[in-house]
Amino acid sequence: MAKRLKKASYEMKLAELQLELVKLQTWVKEKGLKVAVVFEGRDAAGKGGAIKRITEKLNPRICRVVALDKPTERERTQWYFQRYVAHLPAAGEIVLFDRSWYNRAGVERVMGFCSDEEYDEFLRSCPEFERLLLRSGIILLKYWFSVSDEEQEKRFRERIATPMKRWKFSPMDLQSRERWAEYSQAKDKMFEFTDIKECPWWVIDGNDKRRARLNCIAHFLAQVDYQDIEHEHIELPPLNDKGYLRSPYEAQNFVPDITKGL
Repeated sequence: MAKRLKKASYEMKLAELQLELVKLQTWVKEKGLKVAVVFEGRDAAGKGGAIKRITEKLNPRICRVVALDKPTERERTQWYFQRYVAHLPAAGEIVLFDRSWYNRAGVERVMGFCSDEEYDEFLRSCPEFERLLLRSGIILLKYWFSVSDEEQEKRFRERIATPMKRWKFSPMDLQSRERWAEYSQAKDKMFEFTDIKECPWWVIDGNDKRRARLNCIAHFLAQVDYQDIEHEHIELPPLNDKGYLRSPYEAQNFVPDITKGL
């Protein structure tokens, strides 16, 4: 196993990749591309961190994250894929699914939230659903973040002990530990049916978060044939206040400055 990536090396490469993401974003908008990226994997495997680094420097009007809560009573009566279809990208958009329709093949299957018939139907219909998306012109990518049980336990303990990370830990995380083998079996069967030639699963080794993020972003960039678009030269016009006399500075309510003395 490669040693942990040093912070300085990580930050330098991340900045380089994030610049390329900005170029990709411009290309997607200019050419009207539709890009959807699915992020799945073990709890605490690093999906959220990778998504955050992708979106960090991008325009939220072009690149948005979809992280749906559990379905409502009405949504439970719909065609299973229906609520995800509403969030698919339009022209000039990148959509990152933090968890996706694959909930049915993972947590719903393991926790008994769906019937055997619903699960079997998902495995049959999911490949066709994704082929339909591809035929419609959507660029669809699927990433699976993998993490060892030892590393997952370490991250869970860190979440429990760190106030700023405590919100990340849920009762479902406990279940994922207790049902590690069941989740492994569900993942393997999911891959058997949905790792299709037209839209394969790409596995990210998430044991080193920094390497995982860089590898994911670099691979994502390589899947879209984009080019750098030159921007027109912009000259800022001179400021024209037209002699307007503004209200006194002191008349405004300012937020207290807590940084004095720091």
